[in-house]
Amino acid sequence: MQDQTLTGRTVAVPESRELDVFAAMLERRGAQVIRCPLIAILDAPDPQPVLEWIEAFNRGGCDDLILLTGEGLRRLLSCIERNTPSLRSDFLARLAAVRKITRGPKPARVLRELGLRSDLAAQEPTTQGVIAALRSLDLTGRRVSVQLYGTEPNAVLIDFLCSAGAEVRTVAPYIYANHSADDAVRALLQQMAGGSVDVIAFTSSPQVERLFAVGPPELARAALERTLVAAVGPVVAEVLARHRVAVRFMPQDSFFMKPLTSAIEAGVHVE
Repeated sequence: MQDQTLTGRTVAVPESRELDVFAAMLERRGAQVIRCPLIAILDAPDPQPVLEWIEAFNRGGCDDLILLTGEGLRRLLSCIERNTPSLRSDFLARLAAVRKITRGPKPARVLRELGLRSDLAAQEPTTQGVIAALRSLDLTGRRVSVQLYGTEPNAVLIDFLCSAGAEVRTVAPYIYANHSADDAVRALLQQMAGGSVDVIAFTSSPQVERLFAVGPPELARAALERTLVAAVGPVVAEVLARHRVAVRFMPQDSFFMKPLTSAIEAGVHVE
């Protein structure tokens, strides 16, 4: 039986795609979990640009593929399944052949599920970490594709690749859609501001931005000042820092939900 290390604690979980998995980890440890999905992830509204990228990729139009998220690779595969299943075998063959660069553990995990592995993993799961991993390589004339994080253009990474002499192409297989009810988000903020939530655990940057966008910002800041804040990794922590929010709990070197749960377990008993 799981130790009830979080008994008496209330944890807000804004995770979307894997909300129930994360919530169950916390509940097994005795926590009362408030579920409040902040972000809905949807397929790209127009699949045609994604399919055109896949077809070019299958024809050998890519030497290096930078995977910024696991969600992106999953959505590329689901786009194929929904629209042109015949592209799948060639896509997997080319995926095995190209040099695969991963920003963090999630795209590496999806590759492993496909029987593949990352050829070059960023030491830090950030854009700057990807750039650092690539800096010593000769990218002159390399055809580099970047799977984007939602529709964020990531100008910093693209500019670096172009300045290194690469031919760059991007693909955006999914979008973030803020379909969660604003009233539910504000209700969560009111609970936090009232001191009835012990911890809020952020697992992606758009969750943070969504919280402040719905706000108002004054309420969001008041809520976060009264609540211990956990971040799954440095990317999320950086966004919180830009909003002047202190992160109290974060895994040290493995940025998944289970290590995040362990960091919350360890941290709440110190507070």
